[in-house]
Amino acid sequence: MKLIRSSFIGLGLVIALLPGCASEKDEEMQSQAKISKAQAERIALSHAPGGTIKEGELEKEKGRLIWSFDISTPGSVDTTEVNVDAQSGQVV
Repeated sequence: MKLIRSSFIGLGLVIALLPGCASEKDEEMQSQAKISKAQAERIALSHAPGGTIKEGELEKEKGRLIWSFDISTPGSVDTTEVNVDAQSGQVV
């Protein structure tokens, strides 16, 4: 019983610390981005006319800092992913 209780306490500490780590990482990536999220959204939407952004995030992919957006378009059940380089604004 003690081992189970200790495991739950340890798991609770890990979960409590994760949000802090994520926000520090997010802040660091935000400071490296030359293109704002709003700018990247406009660029992404220009490649999916009539679309609506469902989700967007800043992430590192293959060593490149990108804004990644999931875009839905009217009349389609598919979601289009558009990635915008957070340094140059180029669609990648």
